[in-house]
Amino acid sequence: MPLNENFIQDLKLKTDIYDIVSTYVTLKKRGRTYVGLCPFHNEKTPSFTVYPDTESFYCFGCGAGGDAVGFMKRIENLDYIDAVKALAQRAGMQMPDESTYDDSLAKKRRIILEINRESAKFFNSYMMSDEGKAGHNYFLNRGLSENTIKRFGLGYAPNSWDMLLKHLKGLGYSINDMADAGVIKKGEKGYYDNFRNRVMTPIIDVRGNVIAFGGRVLDDSKPKYINTGDTLVYKKTNELFALNLAKDSGSETIILCEGYMDVIAMHQAGFTNAVAGCGTALTSEQVRLISRYAKEVILAYDADEAGQKARDKAVTLFNQTDIKIKIPILSGGKDPDEIIKNLGKERFKGMLLGASNEIEFAILSAKNKYELNSTQGKIDFINECIKYLVNASPVEQDLYISRISEELGVEKRSIKLQLDEYKQKVKRRSSAKEYRAIVNDSIRESRKQEITSSATTRQIKAEQRLLGILMLYPDCIKLCENFDTQQLSAGFIRNTFELTCEKINNGLDTDLINYSSKLSDNEMGMLSGIIARSNNSLDAKKEFNDCLKILSEEFDKKNNNTSSMNDDEFRNLFRKTNNNMRRR
Repeated sequence: MPLNENFIQDLKLKTDIYDIVSTYVTLKKRGRTYVGLCPFHNEKTPSFTVYPDTESFYCFGCGAGGDAVGFMKRIENLDYIDAVKALAQRAGMQMPDESTYDDSLAKKRRIILEINRESAKFFNSYMMSDEGKAGHNYFLNRGLSENTIKRFGLGYAPNSWDMLLKHLKGLGYSINDMADAGVIKKGEKGYYDNFRNRVMTPIIDVRGNVIAFGGRVLDDSKPKYINTGDTLVYKKTNELFALNLAKDSGSETIILCEGYMDVIAMHQAGFTNAVAGCGTALTSEQVRLISRYAKEVILAYDADEAGQKARDKAVTLFNQTDIKIKIPILSGGKDPDEIIKNLGKERFKGMLLGASNEIEFAILSAKNKYELNSTQGKIDFINECIKYLVNASPVEQDLYISRISEELGVEKRSIKLQLDEYKQKVKRRSSAKEYRAIVNDSIRESRKQEITSSATTRQIKAEQRLLGILMLYPDCIKLCENFDTQQLSAGFIRNTFELTCEKINNGLDTDLINYSSKLSDNEMGMLSGIIARSNNSLDAKKEFNDCLKILSEEFDKKNNNTSSMNDDEFRNLFRKTNNNMRRR
């Protein structure tokens, strides 16, 4: 059963989408709209737009869109009911009685979170018992204090097949829910604990919920790490370990490192703005998450080859945002945890304070690769530096060229000339690549259109405009008395048009918030885009009639093309279509 329409209307009146979005995105006013950098994909030029008139948002870059509920779903990784609850709480509204709406998915999420919380308590309690001394001693031997162990909720999983399973079962949780939470697994002989004889690190989201676990063996046996897989409450590519603590550090800088123990050791040493990925390479989703809480990131990756590759990938991802990047030259250990143990927190702090931006770091690193007293060494060094400077700002280029010129005794004008030549080469290569991408994308879309739909471009544009105008100008429904919705493309367009007509006929609003429970996130994005392009109609009824006329013409044209064929012609057409699809 859906949420009460009156409740949704009250929520809409008490919710300002600008207030909601501006909590997460820096917005600038542009006419009657607001624009900013999209929080759902990496970009440097704002394509994310908020429309106060329609209480909606739409990104012209990635196609994300919807209402305030949809925004909360995406930005906080919530389901529909929990997103509504979050907005209701902000608005000071009481949710309707749970018996009046379907809360099954939200209830499932809450049960999984409860299981995770109880599991974390179980692991911690077991570690502090006599039987769990091995796990407790492991953390103490790693230099962690009792206060740090408590702060991070660390624990130890028993060397038992089903001790946690029995504990949770005794609390009333079902086998299916435990499996959905990822704390137990099914084997040939039944269900068993997923984590056994491992020190346990709970992963906690920014709202304080235990959403997953990382388990490490006490010795060098394999697999060394086991992590919770994706569940209803956890997707590892979207989360950062210890962000729940780092966001409250009071710093506008985030220190990003590789492992949980690095983060824990850094927090214990006073670097409470440290975070790490969750058992996966850094993702664009994690980069966007960091950009919500920081203006600068320090990449404190391990000193080994894998760490350097991870750092280079991180630089590429962060360069697609406005976040400033700093890279320290770490020494005295293979990772931050080891460096702090070997040299102390003050020496480590000095390394962080001396961190360079990515260009300066790359140039300093390149210096160690070449023999700068030789002519060939200077040439190779300059050629490498030029690759780093090609995307730098004019001021940065001038400053670095001046420094390189002075240090090597090479004319500044010569280096600048070589940089300009390299820029042109990169530009030509980029243009060719972009052209190939456009052509390939066009071919793919054309083939996809041929296979999935027989609609012409003219029909598609008319359908979208018709739907957009109807939502913005509901009075146009009077013009639909003789309109057969079978003339619309089956699927999203037809379903949404019929849903809109139903709402209007029942005296309900056509605001986007009334569609959130019916449409998927992708469909809400498409609908938001249609509305964004349908604004400011000079004569809505005339445009609406024009769209109806186009759809009627296209429908008649399509029917005439086949209805005038005899049986043999129709069979040949069908056979030809099938052959074309097989060749593809």
